[in-house]
Amino acid sequence: MVAPRALGVLLLLHLAPGKGDSTLRQEKPRNVCQGLPDMNHYEDFDLNRTADCFSKCTQSQKEPCHLGNLQRYWLNFETYLVEKSQMDTLNTSFLMARVKSINTSVSEDLYFSLTPSQGSLLNREDGSSVLNNRMVGLTLGRINVIKMAEPLEITFSHQYQLPNMSLSCEFWDETKGDWSSKGCSTEVGVRRTVCRCDHLTFFALLLRPILDEATVKALIHISQAGCGTSMIFLAFTIVLYAVLRFSRQRFKSEDAPKIHVALSISLFLLNLAFFINVGQRLKGSDAACWARGAVFHYFLLCAFTWMSLEAFHLYLLVIKVFNTYFGHYFLKLSLVGWVLPALIVIGTGIANSYGPYSIRDEKNITTLELCWFRENTALYVTVHGYFLIVFLFSAVILSLVSWKIFTLSSATAGKEKAQHWKGVLTLLGLSCLVGMPWGLALLTSLGPFTAYVFALFTSLQGVFIFCWFIVLYWPRQSTVTSSGTARIDHAHTVSHE
Repeated sequence: MVAPRALGVLLLLHLAPGKGDSTLRQEKPRNVCQGLPDMNHYEDFDLNRTADCFSKCTQSQKEPCHLGNLQRYWLNFETYLVEKSQMDTLNTSFLMARVKSINTSVSEDLYFSLTPSQGSLLNREDGSSVLNNRMVGLTLGRINVIKMAEPLEITFSHQYQLPNMSLSCEFWDETKGDWSSKGCSTEVGVRRTVCRCDHLTFFALLLRPILDEATVKALIHISQAGCGTSMIFLAFTIVLYAVLRFSRQRFKSEDAPKIHVALSISLFLLNLAFFINVGQRLKGSDAACWARGAVFHYFLLCAFTWMSLEAFHLYLLVIKVFNTYFGHYFLKLSLVGWVLPALIVIGTGIANSYGPYSIRDEKNITTLELCWFRENTALYVTVHGYFLIVFLFSAVILSLVSWKIFTLSSATAGKEKAQHWKGVLTLLGLSCLVGMPWGLALLTSLGPFTAYVFALFTSLQGVFIFCWFIVLYWPRQSTVTSSGTARIDHAHTVSHE
């Protein structure tokens, strides 16, 4: 077989829209997004304008555009760079590329290896990511090369493979406007993955989340059973508080039970939103899906916030014992617990980040669909980042409380041998209040087992809170007060309303 003598190689390092010098020239009346861009003009203004239009078309479904024309424009620009440009490196406000012209008559000489990048992954709506933001474009002039007898081999180097993620060699299918693996095979190694494809185009190594249908169904069943049970016990907690508030005068002034009940209400509404979201999946209009995603997000943030407020209250009771008077203390906590999540959801909604969300298995088959985030950046910032802050804050407070409890236990070891076990049980109860079981989310990437444990413990949080409430306040108050558990929750009243 005669190997190609002139092969253009375009290594795209990063392609992102930029404003560039679009203000230097007047925009033509013609809508570039709809019409065919001028294929012979590659000045900075034309490139920036077309790149900006391409970004709008891919990010907004409302923007009128013709993706096929825009994609042909960039493919022609790639050919122009290979055939006409004398530059080895191209660097604009939106594109960084390296252009090489390789002459060879031996096909074995064509070996390409991409080294790891320290940059973040390019996330897509279906949860997949382009490894290290790297794409490789291979062309032979303007010839459409397909079904080669000997496949082209490209090696992608990577430092490690993320757990529960599959690596797939894919190319950008211009006709479908999406990634495809047709004609490509993937050979996954420890620190490198070899892609072999029978055609020339733009290639990338995609990371896709692996969650098979059986695992998804099992996790949904566990979560639904646990959430249903928690809703029942959370309702019992709320009713019990209402009864005790009317029957015991001091319940009207104590803040600790109020905070427990506020957390119970937020978890009850979160579980209810979960049932509605998972049960209806993607039924209804886009606006209804947007609303379900926003409501679910709001109550999730409310639950996280009240867990952090439980930790803050615990800090005032156990660590900062003196000078902790706050006027209208619970009212201020309520403003933080209910209003702060609303502000975050409003900002996220303005950015139009809610919509259909799907999880796929290793065969790229959808295993779960629900109304959640369709923009991963907002998900990482407002959910993952928010939870991480809450978790770290609660973990620090719980560590300080643990030190206090066991220091006290060591000092009184001779008087009460069971004090150690009481301290352990106290910490377990406090861990449920401040949301420590949610920290198992950080371990779910280790395998399906941790995902099952996470689903079980988080869905049963309402049951744990009810047991804690019963131990503290019902029915033998005098007996429980002598233990370390009640002393923490009844140390003093922080506010006077």
